[in-house]
Amino acid sequence: MMRQLDRRGFLGLAGAAGVGATIAGFSASAAWGTPRFPEDPFTLGVASGDPLPDGVVLWTRLAPDPLAVDGLGGMPSRVVPVFWEVAEDERFRRVVRRGVERATPELGHSVHAEVTRLRPGREYFYRFRSGGEISPVGRTRTAPAAWDRPARLSFAFASCQNYPAGYFTPYQHMVQEDLDLVVFLGDYIYEGSAQGTIGRGHLPAAEIFSLSDYRIRHAQHKADPDLQAAHAAFPWIVTWDDHEVENNYADEISEDPAQSAEMFRLRRAAAYLAYYEHMPLRRSAMPKGPDMRIHRRVTYGRLAEFNVLDGRQYRDDQVCGDGPSAPCPESADPERSMLGHAQERWLLDGLADSRSTWNVIAQQTVMAQTDRDPGPGKLLSMDNWNGYEPARQRLFDGVLRRRVDNFVVITGDAHRSMVADLKQDFDDPESRTVGTEFLGTSIASGGDGADLDDTGRDWLANNPHIRFYNQRRGYVRCTLDRDEWRTDYRVVPYVTRPDAPVSTQASFVVESGRPGVQVETGRS
Repeated sequence: MMRQLDRRGFLGLAGAAGVGATIAGFSASAAWGTPRFPEDPFTLGVASGDPLPDGVVLWTRLAPDPLAVDGLGGMPSRVVPVFWEVAEDERFRRVVRRGVERATPELGHSVHAEVTRLRPGREYFYRFRSGGEISPVGRTRTAPAAWDRPARLSFAFASCQNYPAGYFTPYQHMVQEDLDLVVFLGDYIYEGSAQGTIGRGHLPAAEIFSLSDYRIRHAQHKADPDLQAAHAAFPWIVTWDDHEVENNYADEISEDPAQSAEMFRLRRAAAYLAYYEHMPLRRSAMPKGPDMRIHRRVTYGRLAEFNVLDGRQYRDDQVCGDGPSAPCPESADPERSMLGHAQERWLLDGLADSRSTWNVIAQQTVMAQTDRDPGPGKLLSMDNWNGYEPARQRLFDGVLRRRVDNFVVITGDAHRSMVADLKQDFDDPESRTVGTEFLGTSIASGGDGADLDDTGRDWLANNPHIRFYNQRRGYVRCTLDRDEWRTDYRVVPYVTRPDAPVSTQASFVVESGRPGVQVETGRS
């Protein structure tokens, strides 16, 4: 049930929207030169992200009481110095960089240290210190040099971690993998009031609207030990989907018609700020009110380039009833866009200029056609790319015109796994294959799941380009070199109780220069 936003909550949002003016300069709060914390301030762990050849972002947030009802994490309204160091070894005998950041109340006492002058393609260890307290140790890795051709890249991607729906067990297994990085594709938190049945109810126990609400919800997730371990083990590249703000929002349009445009902009500003405060993002991503640029590129030498998209902030509103529907005249409007026209141009220009073997789009919602109508008509989701068909066609046509090789899309959102050949014309199975889509399942959203459900039966029966389907929870492991891309679907049989085992449900290979997938192995 949606919580009504009263005047007090509205004013709280308005206060959050004004934070940008303060954090753009120095904090107005007094400095706390010798902090003394009542409890461990590093309860939310550490993280790193957006690796470059010479550096990486290091993150933490001071929160001795992470679930404090005011959203301040148990911190006073003081600026706190936080020291960081990076070493070549886990015992910090060979420290190579040190620095200090100012953790301000305006940013929830989060820290985003942009470390530079590191060596490319190297493993490093890092930690933070404030007062007499020292954080857990994190491990990270820089990207290869821009001209380098690394022999191999291994990464995992994941999405959709609804806290009340299940334990984050897939991360227990992910941290045992030999990975260079993790890519997270959205729905890091959920905004609703769900409490579930396994003792992991959302905090606050209501739909969230204010900055303090979003901070508490993020802190609840960040306190999960399995998620903390995965952040500490690898650098992450993150993007969002809808639930970081509100289900199925589009640009500045709320799903709830009773929520005015002004109120939704304020809500989005609060959600975006809390998201920035809890992610290992660069200062260039710091939000300005309800706006925050998160689309960007991360390059791994000449082997792979990740085009990280934002499919929420600039999209046109959903049409045809905003749910599963037959296509309607509005959905065929060539002016409608999933990414906004500026981001579309940025994407296609970048793909054209790429010098990498593998050109990866890391994005939120299903791109392949997923028709559920067994007859001559179509029944499609209007929230994913199926509801923005002209925009999808512009992308595919642009990829072919620019002769983009080895086009691979990795996707979240749907709480299910799928492998599909991306066709220039999905209604013609003989049309050219543009690339491959690997849809990854959820970490916990949807509960235990099943190998096959009604959606899967419909997708497989009505869409010959779909090569695989599964609805268990887990993550996706990808290993690539100059000749091939291998994808392993790693699944767990349950998440509604802890400590499930993991197995590889299926594996697929894409050969360099040959669009489309080949099945490699079955379950193991």
